[in-house]
Amino acid sequence: MRKLLVAAVAASLSIASAFSAAAQETGKVGVVVKIGGIPWFNAMEAGIKERGAKLGVDAFMVGPTSADPALQVRAIEDLIAQGVKVIGVVPNDATVLEPVLSKAQSNGIIVITHESPSQKGADWNFELASATGFGEAHAELLAEKTGGKGKYAVFVGSLTVPLHNAWADAAIAHLKEKYPEMQLVGERYGVAEDVDASRKTALDLISAHPDLKGFLAFGSQGPIGAGRAVEERRKVGEIFVLGPFSPGQGRKLIKSDAISGGFMWNPKQAGEVFVTLADRLMKGGKIEAGDEIEGLGKVTPDGNNIIVDQLVTINKDTVDQLADMGL
Repeated sequence: MRKLLVAAVAASLSIASAFSAAAQETGKVGVVVKIGGIPWFNAMEAGIKERGAKLGVDAFMVGPTSADPALQVRAIEDLIAQGVKVIGVVPNDATVLEPVLSKAQSNGIIVITHESPSQKGADWNFELASATGFGEAHAELLAEKTGGKGKYAVFVGSLTVPLHNAWADAAIAHLKEKYPEMQLVGERYGVAEDVDASRKTALDLISAHPDLKGFLAFGSQGPIGAGRAVEERRKVGEIFVLGPFSPGQGRKLIKSDAISGGFMWNPKQAGEVFVTLADRLMKGGKIEAGDEIEGLGKVTPDGNNIIVDQLVTINKDTVDQLADMGL
């Protein structure tokens, strides 16, 4: 009888230990994006939910009401208080978020960022396009449209978004070197996460520079706003708008030539990658050179960065298919 009792207790302890180990491998994953309610991040949310359901991970997105770094800080503080296992972030201001991300790490929370290379306070940052390749691809397309001559303006999501500014740096440097007859108007304008601000700024620039030939708009709302401004001023075919945007949102503008094209990566895929990496890291997995990770392919980490090039072309031939995918 005694032997049976000991065996039963041992079995109970073993089962409890197994349940405890399983519990440690699971937990909530909260992803804080730049702003909620816009097509780009709606697609990302779909990817987060679908991948979470497939992997059995409780994953969800938090979308602030405006692209305000303070709102992101507040959202991250709330996730820390909830005791989530992983926090994902698409930062509006990399520097402002450093303290709160470090706080999350000190509370044992895994931090994953996107669109913020070498982010301090993050365990890992992933990109679906290299900064140089993305910027140069857009610059080359603008040069092709303008014949390599004329004035152009550059929009970014904000002056504190590292990746947008890295794209702008690469594009400007490429045009300066390869197309010296192209002239940058001003420096850059931090309006491309707000369609109304992008439209207004574009209208002002068109008025101030009657010979303006193009906009490079890095931020999903920038091409939309600039494209609307070009239509309003009846400058279609004279001023060319290039940049990443949600195909579903910009389909009419690209078909009317108010937007001339651009490149993107799949934001839904980025949402899936957030959850894939979170699941792997929660279970104690590591990320090493040569690893094959779904959504990223074979990776070669550089510091805490995982960067792959998976550019998707947006033009009249591809926009319908991309939009029909929910992008």
